This record gives sequence, C-alpha cells and structure tokens, in this order.
Amino acid sequence: MSDPPAHHTASQAQVPTSRAGRYLAQLCSHGAKMKRPAFHHPRGHADGSAPPAAQHADWSDTEGTIEFGWGRCTLRATDDALILSAEADDEQLLQRVEEGIARGLERIGRRDQLTVTWQRTPPPPQTASDDVAEPWDTRPQSGLDQ
Repeated sequence: MSDPPAHHTASQAQVPTSRAGRYLAQLCSHGAKMKRPAFHHPRGHADGSAPPAAQHADWSDTEGTIEFGWGRCTLRATDDALILSAEADDEQLLQRVEEGIARGLERIGRRDQLTVTWQRTPPPPQTASDDVAEPWDTRPQSGLDQ
C-alpha cells in the first residue's frame, strides 16, 4: 500500500469485534465500488448530503485504506477489534470521513451491533526544524568586519 501525503486533522476509533477482518474487507470493498457510479447508486444521507466518493480503496486481510483525495481512512484488523484512523485536510472534511465510515460500518455490522466512536488524535509535535524558516547565513560579510 502506498503512503499518500499526510492530512492535517485526524481521529481514531477502536471497534470491538471478533470479526474485524471480515468487516475491514466489506468496508473497503464497498469503498472501491463507490468510485464507480455504474456499480454504486448512492442513497442520500439523513442530512441530505451525498456519501463521500472514494478515489481508491486497497486492502489485505489485516490492513486497508479508503482514499477520498481530501481525506482517507486506514483500517487495521486485530484479533479483537477493528482500528479505524481518519485523516482529512480540515475539520469539516474529517467529519465527512468519520460519518461516512461510521455509517457504512454500523450498517454492515448491525447484526453484531457495531458502533463507532471517534476520538480526535492530537497533531504531531513540532520539531525545532519546523520553527526555522531559513538556516543562518554564516558567510563572512565583506567589508563590514574589517
């Protein structure tokens, strides 16, 4: 799986289930179909918005990614949970990723009564190099130091 550019706003959810791999595959498969209008006829969401259209979905038995272009969701299946990580360019887009993924997973996992509760992930700490715009010019200045 390739590593697309990092997004600015992130959240994570841990959904307890003994069938995490199954749900990972179903959700990613559904995401892959969402990019092909001939195979996916989106139903309106409760708030009247259309579901987010996926650009790409890729998955294995234990890991998956659904890419929206302006955001993405990565999924990881463990023995006892499905770990979801959402990222987007801003808060509003992050909410769209969260709502779309949660709605899809809760729908396909209704028999197991799956629920998704997102928690915001703090941004990565800034490093000292992030604070420096330009390195200092250490070349001697001609005529000034003589």
